[in-house]
Amino acid sequence: MTRENNLADLLDFAVDAAWQAGKITLEYFQTSLIIERKADLSPVTLADRRTEEKLRELIQHRFPHHGIVGEEFGEVKGNSGYRWIIDPIDGTNSYIQGVGFYGVLIGLEHESDSILGVANFPALNEMVYAARGQGCYWNGRRARVSQVSTLAEALMLTTDIGALYQHGRGPASDKLAFATRMQRTWGDCYGHILVATGRAEIMLDPILSLWDCAALLPILEEAGGTFTDWKGKATIYGGEGISTNRLLFGQVMNIVR
Repeated sequence: MTRENNLADLLDFAVDAAWQAGKITLEYFQTSLIIERKADLSPVTLADRRTEEKLRELIQHRFPHHGIVGEEFGEVKGNSGYRWIIDPIDGTNSYIQGVGFYGVLIGLEHESDSILGVANFPALNEMVYAARGQGCYWNGRRARVSQVSTLAEALMLTTDIGALYQHGRGPASDKLAFATRMQRTWGDCYGHILVATGRAEIMLDPILSLWDCAALLPILEEAGGTFTDWKGKATIYGGEGISTNRLLFGQVMNIVR
């Protein structure tokens, strides 16, 4: 069976895995969690670890020859050409504040090509998922980016304005802010998904890890949008990310590049 013929089954598995993992996050959500700090000072909780353990358990049982890399427990090599890239709770700061703008992210590569992505937002009851050539879906209905074609009509999102300045992106983001209709900090993966589902037009992230990006690129592209680094290259390895509704891609790049 070809990879393409398998994609529907792989996506069905990933959606179910994200749903099961999401249930674990809800067990701890809006409770008195103990918060630890990792070496980079980012927060981590028991919920992050338990959720990733569940995802790894599901993947290893179903696809024992596939590789896995995740935020909390590193990488397990595979020998099949497939690698799952998982973020158990993207938006941990929102999660520990009791705000539902966090997501369970699952991406899958085949021979370094991003072929599917799933983003589950358990507290919001939203699931967005896509596979190459099969479109993007939001709670079962087709998801598409907006048709806004001018910056003056666009909604621009980011996670943290301070982080934009910290990573040298402040001046460019200010120019975009002045050019766009509205700006909000509905951030982390949820901001990118808002672009994919037509509820925003631009999302800026000055720094991202592999597991932050892996699900987003196929989702945005299958929804008709773009996910790139700040130079405009479509990649999950750029260490940063910008999502657009594609119609505004050139205008955004003219400002940020």
